[in-house]
Amino acid sequence: MPRAPEAPGAGAARGRAFTSREIGLRAASGLVLAVATLLLTWGGPWPFAVLVATVAVIAIWEWGCVVRSRGFDMMTIAAAAGLVAATAVAAGGATAGGLALVGLTAAGVGVAGRLGEKSLLEGAGVLYIGLPAMALVWLRSDPVHGFAAIVMVLIAVWATDIGAFIVGRLVGGPKLCPAVSPNKTWAGLIGGVALSAVAGYTLAVNLGSSAPLSVVGLSMGLAVISQFGDLVESGIKRSYGVKDTSGLIPGHGGFLDRVDGLLLAAVAAAVYVLWTGAASQGAALLAFA
Repeated sequence: MPRAPEAPGAGAARGRAFTSREIGLRAASGLVLAVATLLLTWGGPWPFAVLVATVAVIAIWEWGCVVRSRGFDMMTIAAAAGLVAATAVAAGGATAGGLALVGLTAAGVGVAGRLGEKSLLEGAGVLYIGLPAMALVWLRSDPVHGFAAIVMVLIAVWATDIGAFIVGRLVGGPKLCPAVSPNKTWAGLIGGVALSAVAGYTLAVNLGSSAPLSVVGLSMGLAVISQFGDLVESGIKRSYGVKDTSGLIPGHGGFLDRVDGLLLAAVAAAVYVLWTGAASQGAALLAFA
């Protein structure tokens, strides 16, 4: 039986309703993940290391699904085991040992696959996921300011995502990199960087930073890097014709889709700490006297 003609604008209204539901789903799942992340981070270095290892295992599985169209196989299991071992070693205080294990795992996966294209890609995935994991575990290891250090990095990345999403949708305008991610705009990038700056300043002032403006500058730098990380992952997915790395997170896709900006931002934050030569990770990131 033919359907009755739709009233003018009905299709658009239905599209808006779907968008509203999608935004609500994204917000709800994002809030749940944020609360769980903060609780485990607050719980101490080992609960945080468990969180990092769990996400790393899921992420390396998603990586295999994207670049090899394979989920759980021996290559994925070997990569996941290496990442878990590296995280445990780093959490035990031997960050250099954890980094060495990440490198050995990446090389081992390539050799085991006889250095074919797919095994090289899997090795690259181990580095792509493992290096940020080591950086995060190391940042949290600061006995006094470890929690604050991680919160600073997370807040910078989360504020960037929120600001870019809201401003990008409200303002629109020229695309940031349409060949890689057609939905991202320059306005969104500016909005994300601005909100990250505000969030960084607010956090620094409330935690008693002696130089909150330096925290603002760092937050803005991490914001730009996190957006670049988002574009990197979008480019990888586009090259394989994949929209989401998985469907594990309602409204967001996979864990790699959720942490793409954090991966590069975490490494950048660790490099910044080493470059400053500060007494501790928290002292560098939040400018504690």
